[in-house]
Amino acid sequence: MIYDITHTTTYEYTDPVSLSQHTVRLHPRDLPRQRCLANRLVIDPRPAVAQWHFDYFGNWLTFVTIEGAHKQMAATSQSRVEVSSPDWPDPDRTPPWEAVRDFSMVYKADDILEAREFIYGSPLVPKSREFREYAEPSFRPRRPVLEAVLDLTARIHADFKFDPKATSVATPLSEVLQARRGVCQDFAQLEIACLRAIGVPARYMSGYIETEPPPGKPRLAGADASHAWISFFCPGAGWIEVDPTNNLLPTTRHITVAWGRDYSDVSPIRGVILGSGEHSLKVAVDVIPESPTPEPGKLTEGPANES
Repeated sequence: MIYDITHTTTYEYTDPVSLSQHTVRLHPRDLPRQRCLANRLVIDPRPAVAQWHFDYFGNWLTFVTIEGAHKQMAATSQSRVEVSSPDWPDPDRTPPWEAVRDFSMVYKADDILEAREFIYGSPLVPKSREFREYAEPSFRPRRPVLEAVLDLTARIHADFKFDPKATSVATPLSEVLQARRGVCQDFAQLEIACLRAIGVPARYMSGYIETEPPPGKPRLAGADASHAWISFFCPGAGWIEVDPTNNLLPTTRHITVAWGRDYSDVSPIRGVILGSGEHSLKVAVDVIPESPTPEPGKLTEGPANES
């Protein structure tokens, strides 16, 4: 499947800003099952400095500096991405979850060492007994790890209500667990916290998801959004992705932009400004397939969580 993706973020300032600096992560990754065929990033006003590099996790990152008084900043990323179907393993043929936990802590192969850093707590995903207690019913002794993770994914999907007004980027994960409400970012970080609490490496996935309008309704321009899901490490299979918001294993509808320990590592746009006053944020995203997808079912996307 090939997608044309447009992601526009606009900051409006009440008072002129004399200088602003931003980091931008809007370039889709190249992966075994995903190719970024083209990408164009346009910043308005034109930046005095625009430099790109790969960050610690291998995500594309563009650093921009805008000089001179301005009351608006807009960043538009246009991408063309080809996504192929993944080959996830059969859940009952994956190793017991205890073996994954022990393997990840003992062996020193390069992929194991990379995965090991995703066992520990991170800025938005603390390690806590409450997350382990929530995870434990899914992780019975000797249960195959993917079977256990899918059970946890289904429980999160059933126990938590999608509510865009319930949380913000700053809402602590413990509050999400208590309120049982949130958005894709919250559900992804909750599942990551649960998996890390029992010793399974898990990371935060950020990108887009192709969604469908209600029956009989046209697709609205700019009505899509960024999305979050997770992946966990399984020796022999590598990183396996799951989407707790939609209770599924991602297929060709998920487009990966970045990954990290939690949302703080992959924020699409983050910046600092020199000036006073308030600012407002508007985000418009379009994910347009080149041809209609044959996969049935309506998927829930997450909000454009940019700061």
